[in-house]
Amino acid sequence: MSRFRLLALTPLALMLGGCDFVVLHPAGDIAVQQRDLVVISTVLMLLIIVPVMALTVFFAWKYREANQSGDYDPDWNHSTYLELVIWAAPLLIIICLGAVTWMWTHLLDPYRPLDRVAREQPVAEAVKPLEVEVAALDWKWLFIYPEHGIATVNEMAAPVDRPIRFRLTATSVMNSFYVPALAGMIYAMPGMETTLHGVINKPGTYAGFSTNYSGDGFSGMRFAFHGVDQDGFDKWVAAVKAEGGALDRATYLKLAKPSENEPVRRYATVEPQLFRLIRDRCAEPGKMCMDEMMAIDASGGLGFAGINLLQPPDRKAGTMRSALFGPKATAVAGICTTEEAQAAGERTADAARPRDRQPLLGAGLPRPSFTPFSSPKIDASLPLRSLSGT
Repeated sequence: MSRFRLLALTPLALMLGGCDFVVLHPAGDIAVQQRDLVVISTVLMLLIIVPVMALTVFFAWKYREANQSGDYDPDWNHSTYLELVIWAAPLLIIICLGAVTWMWTHLLDPYRPLDRVAREQPVAEAVKPLEVEVAALDWKWLFIYPEHGIATVNEMAAPVDRPIRFRLTATSVMNSFYVPALAGMIYAMPGMETTLHGVINKPGTYAGFSTNYSGDGFSGMRFAFHGVDQDGFDKWVAAVKAEGGALDRATYLKLAKPSENEPVRRYATVEPQLFRLIRDRCAEPGKMCMDEMMAIDASGGLGFAGINLLQPPDRKAGTMRSALFGPKATAVAGICTTEEAQAAGERTADAARPRDRQPLLGAGLPRPSFTPFSSPKIDASLPLRSLSGT
């Protein structure tokens, strides 16, 4: 090979040297099975592609114009054997490829709970999947651990060989949650919830990101996934509780505002049902949740009276968007939310509870004695006098 060709191939070698083949060398069992499916499908397709490419070169060389010793048959128009090869080989490959794809599609369904954590290692009956609630914000990832009551931004961790169940949603636009070393890609969409099951089998820190363009800060929408043993995971949870603050509605609404290249954040406590409020788009106080709205619609709706409850959204919040064309966005106001109804019910129950009529006693003091008041006796023999003195 000449020096010129070597110099021309040097940039290509440098670019390939920077590639990370994590898809072909994953650390999770689901990603390993997906890798196997890709390899098997590629090999099946190459069974027909490689012979076709080789025969193309062979026929071009054999029947070239300069080859005067080759067979010459200008009246040839059909060959049964050639037709069988042309049609039978691709048909068999398509049948095999379809069977493999159908089987693995059902086995690797992201909504299907795991029945194994590794090859020949089934999930133990006593093992409970680690539930992680994921919200795709603009432009960062929020992870909530309801089992431990903590939350993080652009960082998550999971024990090795323990199944993980992700529940995903988004706030404004669609994003794609993807950790190549763990499992396949799945969409996170506003107002909806998707599910992904996975497991990590090797300790390490792996890259996670969004593969669906979602705006200006899309390139910085990355997070670190830490695969650790159970002891390391317990220490990580303890560190989050020791370092983090509180994630309530007000803090979340500030966090949900668009921002780029956000650093890692940790929250030691999380407001209950925050993921549901994000999914049903009612994290703003006083706003009706989507599940409540759908329940009203299923029962017949609010009629014309419900039109008066629509008002423009609060533009200062920064979390609501309206379409460029068509009607402007509106929000439902004046509806008693579930939380408000529960609080009102508790107040009503307190008011209806019978009161204790016993008098209050001081701590350690005896109850004072009580002498009934008696009116003085009047002597009937005394003369009665009027108020005027007569």
